[in-house]
Amino acid sequence: MRALIQRVRRANVTIEGKVHGEINQGLVVLLGVGQTDTEKNAVDMAKKIANLRIFEDAQGKMNLSIQDIGGAALVISQFTLYADTSRGNRPSFIYAGLPAVAEPLVNRFIELLGDYNIPTATGVFGAEMLVSLENDGPVTIWLEL
Repeated sequence: MRALIQRVRRANVTIEGKVHGEINQGLVVLLGVGQTDTEKNAVDMAKKIANLRIFEDAQGKMNLSIQDIGGAALVISQFTLYADTSRGNRPSFIYAGLPAVAEPLVNRFIELLGDYNIPTATGVFGAEMLVSLENDGPVTIWLEL
């Protein structure tokens, strides 16, 4: 499982011209599921993101988690995180999990964030989406578990 997370001041996802989900301060999580990922990957990724200390404390140091600041998450399924560009110029997505495996794991990940009391907004699995965000910092972190 792969995640590209961005610390944001606000973010939203629009589908067919309508805002489907939006958050204020928190994280945008672009989440990719690989062919061999299991529920354990979702559990581990949710725990890591819920506890990742990338928000500033009163001294300006990254010491606080999304839980500590009462932030929210916008989770967007993103199979393109599994793009293989090692051959040629057109990406291959053969390492991305098939929808029948990926969609339940994305949904499980979202449920797990809720278990950490992190309010979560989402896009729609497989939909064409426009994601808008105001990156705070900017802070962008790649996670692979």
